[in-house]
Amino acid sequence: MRLLRLFVVGFCLILLTGSSSIFAENPEKDKLLIEVITYVMQRGHYDPKEINDEFSEHVFNNYIEGIDGQHRFFLQSDINNFRRYINEIDDQIKESDVSFFNLTYERLIARMGQVKVFYGELLEEPFDFSVKDSINLNFEEIPYARTLNSLKDLWRKRFKLSALEYFSDLVEQENLEKEKDSTYQIKSKTVLEEEARSKTKENIENYFEIFEELERKDWFSMYINSITLEFDPHSNYFAPDDKEKFDQNISGKFEGIGARLQKKGQEVLIVEVIVGGPVWKAKALEVGDIILKVAQKNEDPVEIGSMLLDDAVKLIKGPKGTQVFLTVKRVSGEIEEVIINRDVVELEESYAKSSIIQKNGKNYGFIELPKFYIDFKDQKSRNAASDIKKELELLKKKNVSGIIMDLRNNGGGSLKTVVDITGFFIDKGPVVQVKSTGGKKDILYDEDPSILWDGSLVVMVNKFSASASEILAAALQDYKRAIILGSKQTFGKGTVQNVIDLNKIISGGTHGDLGAVKLTTDKFYRINGGSTQLEGVKSDIVVKNRYSYIEMGEKDQDNPLAWDTINPAPYEQWENQINYDHALAQSAKRLKDDPYIQLVDQQAKRIEAQQDDYTYTLNYEDFLKEKEANKKISEKFNALKDYKSELIFEWIPEPGTTIDEEVKEKKNRWIESLQQDFYISEAVSILEDLNINLNNYPVAQVKK
Repeated sequence: MRLLRLFVVGFCLILLTGSSSIFAENPEKDKLLIEVITYVMQRGHYDPKEINDEFSEHVFNNYIEGIDGQHRFFLQSDINNFRRYINEIDDQIKESDVSFFNLTYERLIARMGQVKVFYGELLEEPFDFSVKDSINLNFEEIPYARTLNSLKDLWRKRFKLSALEYFSDLVEQENLEKEKDSTYQIKSKTVLEEEARSKTKENIENYFEIFEELERKDWFSMYINSITLEFDPHSNYFAPDDKEKFDQNISGKFEGIGARLQKKGQEVLIVEVIVGGPVWKAKALEVGDIILKVAQKNEDPVEIGSMLLDDAVKLIKGPKGTQVFLTVKRVSGEIEEVIINRDVVELEESYAKSSIIQKNGKNYGFIELPKFYIDFKDQKSRNAASDIKKELELLKKKNVSGIIMDLRNNGGGSLKTVVDITGFFIDKGPVVQVKSTGGKKDILYDEDPSILWDGSLVVMVNKFSASASEILAAALQDYKRAIILGSKQTFGKGTVQNVIDLNKIISGGTHGDLGAVKLTTDKFYRINGGSTQLEGVKSDIVVKNRYSYIEMGEKDQDNPLAWDTINPAPYEQWENQINYDHALAQSAKRLKDDPYIQLVDQQAKRIEAQQDDYTYTLNYEDFLKEKEANKKISEKFNALKDYKSELIFEWIPEPGTTIDEEVKEKKNRWIESLQQDFYISEAVSILEDLNINLNNYPVAQVKK
């Protein structure tokens, strides 16, 4: 499959304030919101921009791209009509005028209505997959449709591509059934085409269901964000509901019943039961159950089938200790009422976890940290630093000879927890420098002289390690406290954001909840004076991965702040890393000719080559040829999936925690994924090299 472009945003947070309520449809409120956000951005942003014609043009392009970048709805005539405003948006922003938004919103809704009317017609007639045809999905180059008929043709080709993919899979499945059972009657191509078309129709109906759940306020938020993102990639607006989700994301927990829901048609389905949550503890619901009605204590039940999913979720969630009464249709068809006691639900996949790795009779520790989480509303609750401390103490009891800290795919989080975690590995000293709006510079220190772990340390990173991850990696690298293993460089997000409650900017409460804005107020710098902005953290040991040749990072975002330097902070490097150069040299030797890494490099080049291929065939025979060619190439890389290290991994359960079969299954799957991770194997080898006694090592192999 061709790789889609990925957009990754890491974030780092110092302060959280705000509240959440329903954002009402109110044109006057829209104008007030524009005014307040403009005020905050121009006076609070680290590097404010002048709102002029150039600014206006960028907002125009980003907004149109955001609402219809794939040319699904607008015609070229619509775009031409909108272009009248391309140099007027700046003036409208200054005047708190939303005329441009109103025009685009009304036209978008109208065009969506037209597409919804005709898409059914396009799926009534069978597709002829014998016709030589293709579709170009490079929307950066192809123009918008000029007529409604042209738009219909584009949708028809999209549907045909979707149906062709389903059709191919169905034909393959029929052939497999025949191989298993010679008496099996293979369905005709006509029947399979009809099934494929039916599946395509089901998908587009689900697609429009999602769009129909969007309200005017949701589209207006997109317009607001096209303004805030012109300042930098990480400044954005949170409508009240979005602010609540952001708080949940950074803390890794929420109050509710502990189940993930999905809307399908007029049904609200349970799609996941969160381990450790109220539903899981009480065994009250199962995946596939349908919630029909919701009632609060001493209140009548409310049917939720016709509600927006977000509104249904608001009824079900609630404060810890309260009850919610759910009328549920079981998978079996039975209907019953279920009473659930709401509680704090912790999203375990967001939290740190550790494992013992056994090799050559020695134990090594592995800690995975998905994000730097913290609950700013409850400073006594668990956070990334307190959990890492706990994991380190557990590993020390197992007499580990070295520790691997895995920050791959960690997009950031709380700055406070970074400073605390760095302090576990160093004597007291500076961790990061922060330069604020107006030029003020602060140095954040680890004030605690104690060291929780003074042994060998490897930190694993990749291109998706961002923000707070980069601060930790940079500090440990500058102190020469750890070896950084991973991609050529990390994401490169060297900025700090604050979340500002907009309701505190305006006095009086008649305007309703305005939400919040996250804006860039600071840049952080390494203790050596260099910024991680754009440049990221360069790994000491670079290991190829499948995305090695794909451009993704801060420098590939729109409007990133520039890289620069400031004076270094006073610090002394770690003196106990005596085998540092030796470990680097040994790793370079291992990786140079390793067949696994050579195969990864070939895969990475293959992915790079696919990036600029936007043309898809709509002919079945050509589709099969392309599919077969891709299959042969993919088979070449199957060895990467089959890799399994000889390391022995042992999950360490937290003392006092309840372990049931579901928890065991999740942990076992995690351990299995670690065994298939080549990069962990290399990290363990590096720890061995850091610990080796060079006096007993052949001199010829020691780097001089």
